[in-house]
Amino acid sequence: MRSALLASAAVFAFLVCACARVDGTGRRQLLLTSPAQENQMGAQAYTDAKGKEKPCNDAATIAFVQRIGQRLAQVAKSKDSKFDWEFTVFESDTVNAWCLPGGKVAVYTGILPFCENEAGLAAVMGHEIGHAIARHGGERMSQGAVVGVAGETMGAVLQSQGIDPNVTNISMAAFGGLSQVGVILPFSRKQESEADYLGLKYMSEAGYDPHEAVKFWGRFAKLGSGGTPAFLSTHPQSADRARDLEAKMGEAEKLYQAAPEKHGAGEPVPPRYREMKTGGAP
Repeated sequence: MRSALLASAAVFAFLVCACARVDGTGRRQLLLTSPAQENQMGAQAYTDAKGKEKPCNDAATIAFVQRIGQRLAQVAKSKDSKFDWEFTVFESDTVNAWCLPGGKVAVYTGILPFCENEAGLAAVMGHEIGHAIARHGGERMSQGAVVGVAGETMGAVLQSQGIDPNVTNISMAAFGGLSQVGVILPFSRKQESEADYLGLKYMSEAGYDPHEAVKFWGRFAKLGSGGTPAFLSTHPQSADRARDLEAKMGEAEKLYQAAPEKHGAGEPVPPRYREMKTGGAP
């Protein structure tokens, strides 16, 4: 019993020392990984993805994505992480985009119809870049490690008190479920909202009309939630995201007005990607 409590105390002290703050929001976060470690994992995952996904060979589409990506990269900076930016387009009906630690960005052509224009895609890419700048990947890995250690400590405490093994197993299962719903999923929603906010700032500073972000999530809401209750979804509902972004529009408009160059909504997506389809959400 005493050894379990001492282990818990040691873990708690370590976690206090591992706290950091998110660039751009100031939110405290737990990070047990280093930027270098995260970037290395991101680079490997990026290489793996390029080996599995079909590349887009349309020069106009590649230039479209590259142009937006480079503008966002100029304003999306982290004091801790050194990013070697790369932007890749995958030819796929999958409605998705992502940015891995280290600045490895991928856009699937399936999301382009929902974007409609450069600013719409800037909202998507800005959101994904926000995840990477805020080191959400490292935070989720750190969080998972903490939940695992806490579960093991709880099991040790129950066993040390002579609790029946069957009761211990049931208690551990309940702990796992509560951890997933009460800690991991809500925290993921917090990260998604944080990435929305950071992405809104990035696109505004890059000279894209922030109102286009609200329009994008309004269009994206047409995909629906797939029947998953909002409180169990790792992503906020699209309609909720649109409302949350609208509430931050005052700050975004100031950033947009201060941008050295203003692109407004930018150019429409390439003609071949202007028809909406259904698919998986980012």
